[in-house]
Amino acid sequence: MKQLAAFLITALATGTLADLHYTGLCYDSPGSGVKVFNKAATETACTYYKNRNTGSKQWDQCPDCTLLNDQSLLYYCKSEGQHIGGDELNYYCGLAGADGSLAW
Repeated sequence: MKQLAAFLITALATGTLADLHYTGLCYDSPGSGVKVFNKAATETACTYYKNRNTGSKQWDQCPDCTLLNDQSLLYYCKSEGQHIGGDELNYYCGLAGADGSLAW
């Protein structure tokens, strides 16, 4: 758990790591540069992405998008096939009411 938390802090500080990702979540920014995990938006965005079918590119569909959690503390959307696009996840997080997204 400590390794995951350290990775998340580093990733949030540096931004998106690549174009396609295995994992993603949504967050809110209540102020002062703070980012707070948004479970409800993550659940909704993951469902939106699972239902996505906008073309033939890897990020256009996510047939394996699944909501998972780490010890019931951190919920995230997972794609074993690396179908999660950072821009697309950010769009769905916004539709779900979050301020932003993190994908890794």
